[in-house]
Amino acid sequence: MSESAKSIEPASELKFGQVGVANLRLKRLHADAMSAELQAKVNSAPQLFLRTPVILDLSHLPGLPTADEVRGLFGRIRAAGMLPVGLSYGTTENEELARALDLPLFAKFRAAFERAGEPMVTPPSTSAAEPTPVPVDTPTPVPASHARASGLHQDSPVRSGQQVYARGSDLVVTKLVANGAEVIADGSIHIYGALRGRALAGAQGDESARIYCQEFHAELVSIAGRYRVFEDLPQDLRGKPVQAWLEGEKLLLARLG
Repeated sequence: MSESAKSIEPASELKFGQVGVANLRLKRLHADAMSAELQAKVNSAPQLFLRTPVILDLSHLPGLPTADEVRGLFGRIRAAGMLPVGLSYGTTENEELARALDLPLFAKFRAAFERAGEPMVTPPSTSAAEPTPVPVDTPTPVPASHARASGLHQDSPVRSGQQVYARGSDLVVTKLVANGAEVIADGSIHIYGALRGRALAGAQGDESARIYCQEFHAELVSIAGRYRVFEDLPQDLRGKPVQAWLEGEKLLLARLG
């Protein structure tokens, strides 16, 4: 490449995309209890929760904590092994708090556990550009082979450290989902091979979504924010065709056929 071409070529490229960020909703302001609960989660499934980026949701507290209190909460989150990256929801008070803390406000972030009919906070209109999210370590997305109206089709293996996300549709994977890989869909997930990594269906809260796989060895399955982690797989499910679905608040699994 010539020196003149190099001088014209941009030095960087900025894009917005899907990242695996957890939403931590506080129901009461109790730092010790929160610390204990987060530490228990990290201890129970370090491969899922350790160094997970977290957005702190304060919308269900009776009143917003002070900036110093939020700094303390962020310190507790880090001490548990997770990485706080910002605040969620776009009320005027939250925006002021985020500015005081010099943090991004994820005004359009909506956790998968939101219920239909539950009021959603509407972000205030503003001419200012939305804050750029803090960079976090996320798996490298794998380009899907091709997309169809019925869903996104992935015809090559999803390897360790890689991620496939079907936005607004089902996801069909015809090959292996390896250990350490992640497949995500706003709809259902169909895996016609072995599931050894993580599968997260109903990513935007669709509780009717399901997960199907031909050979079950999953690290984790999740539907609409409810998840199950498998340190030791049930013997009757190991290596078998399995489906997962929600029944109320419970994520259930059963053999297919």
